[in-house]
Amino acid sequence: MPHRVSPEKQREFALEVVRILRQAGYRAYWAGGCVRDELLGRTPKDYDVATDAHPEEIRRLFRHRKTLAVGAAFGVITVVGRRGEGQIEVATFRREDTYSDGRHPDRVHYCSPEEDAKRRDFTINGLFLDPIENRVLDFVGGQEDLRRGIIRAIGNPRQRFAEDKLRMLRAVRFAATFDFSIDPETFEAIQEMAPQILQVSGERIATELERCLTDPQRRRAVELLVASGLADVILQELVQGIKRLPHQWEENLRVLEQLLEPPFAVALAALCFGLVTPQQMHDICRRLRLSNEIRGTATWLLQHRPFLSEAPTRMWSDLHAMASSRYMPQLLLWAEALAAAGLLERSILSWWQNKLSQPRELWDPPPLITGDDLQALGLAPGPSYRKLLTEVRKRQLDGELTTREAALAFLRDCLARNASVISDQPNEKAELSVDKSGLNQHSGELPPGPAREEC
Repeated sequence: MPHRVSPEKQREFALEVVRILRQAGYRAYWAGGCVRDELLGRTPKDYDVATDAHPEEIRRLFRHRKTLAVGAAFGVITVVGRRGEGQIEVATFRREDTYSDGRHPDRVHYCSPEEDAKRRDFTINGLFLDPIENRVLDFVGGQEDLRRGIIRAIGNPRQRFAEDKLRMLRAVRFAATFDFSIDPETFEAIQEMAPQILQVSGERIATELERCLTDPQRRRAVELLVASGLADVILQELVQGIKRLPHQWEENLRVLEQLLEPPFAVALAALCFGLVTPQQMHDICRRLRLSNEIRGTATWLLQHRPFLSEAPTRMWSDLHAMASSRYMPQLLLWAEALAAAGLLERSILSWWQNKLSQPRELWDPPPLITGDDLQALGLAPGPSYRKLLTEVRKRQLDGELTTREAALAFLRDCLARNASVISDQPNEKAELSVDKSGLNQHSGELPPGPAREEC
């Protein structure tokens, strides 16, 4: 398991890397997002260093065993710190040729800091900072755009996006996260080039989408995704649903705002509820190559969200499988946001919270009987066998059968009334007449009502 990175130690390490390069006679600055965050008063998540030292010189200076050369072909060497310091990417100042694959440059050329700044994505990410003298190097107008709150592509936005189509999604994420506006020319280029986002792998799109949906400013992020046309390409089922049910879309946006640090699957389900079917959710997740866990969670949440409000009027046996699911905590997290948005009665949320806060053995007690008990009474495994076990379990959960003795007496009575089902033949077709109500954990369908049939 990787060690937790300390922001303080990481910052000191990034400063140490610059000092070592300077002492060796090279120019070296902090670059990109860490500079942006420093100027905004935010704690950087990581640090990048730009230098005129070449990759082989960087490896020699920091010793090979403390460096990784994974990005050496693009002029990038990773320097590995001590425990808690993390890793620092040290890149040689470079300009780049064409991007045939829409992501990686075909070739890089070492250059000046100014040329390096001008090949970056947005002006706010094109800044350098001398952390020793606390001096900013700005060749692209990034400081002014930071002051004005603008996301602006460096140079020609169409060229910047042609180099890496994912930059269109990054523009949306940055605008939402920092509560900035997007420069009109940059936004127009996104709208024009949005269909080209599919040239980016599903995994990279999913990573940006996850960052958008788990950020506190997620509502603004999804509104920009829709306005820019990017959602038409990566979430077309959702956009079709928005056109059909704009009122539902407004409700979903309200709920998104109320979610507290949601996992990706919860935010995705809340975004799509009522506008996307569970099958469409499954298709979206497959297209974005999301993990089986995220796909299963998001689909399950969509299936079971409607049953939250029905809980107080249902028999507990109808809800037990849903409540026992490992996905139930995520559904309750969603329920809290629904209540905060005024879309779920607080009394219903309290009902669920009170129920599930009790010791588990109170709402999920061990079964009173097992298959061994049925076999001891002369019933061979088969359809009737399963029906009896299910029926006894339902009555136990609903408080009708509370002891093993009562359950066995119920079984004997059922078998006495249906004597023909007691058979040692495995192909016996006779079935007990028992109630079929209950929640199907896989389909998410609740039965029509609580009525029971007698055996």
